Amino acid sequence: MKENKALEILKNAILLERRGKAFYEKVAKQAADKPTKAFFQMMADEEKTHIEILSEQFKAYQSLEKFGSGCFAGKSKDRVASAVFSPELARKIDAASFEAAAVSAAMSMEEKSIRLYSDRAKKAKDKNEKAVYRWLAEWETSHLEMLSKIEQDLRESIWHDNAFWPF
Repeated sequence: MKENKALEILKNAILLERRGKAFYEKVAKQAADKPTKAFFQMMADEEKTHIEILSEQFKAYQSLEKFGSGCFAGKSKDRVASAVFSPELARKIDAASFEAAAVSAAMSMEEKSIRLYSDRAKKAKDKNEKAVYRWLAEWETSHLEMLSKIEQDLRESIWHDNAFWPF
């Protein structure tokens, strides 16, 4: 079978998700407190779910040259990380810590995933392929929103601690 764009995108997507999973697991292992550990472990678990979904699609496309339908049904994009996300989480992270740097790096990874999935969803002809990539882009967007909120809280904490308010 000749290599094609769909398989290339799936391979790249699986690689991105594996890197994300490894990254989040490393941060969870090194986190200083339980809420931070739990948040990053949940993020790793969600990346694992993405790997499973993409791997199922890869197998389906490799053997049938089409995407499967509904393989992600019942796998909610709002269920896990949002359950452990709280305003207290940002207060647990020191603004100059490893975890804070990890939040910033994670935001870049999530943005890259969102671009990949959104671009592919726009270009895909197959309705199932479009659906998978739209769904993944939305899930990654929810990750980015949580991480952005933590980043904003950390920035405000630094400003407050250093009396750096522009008004």
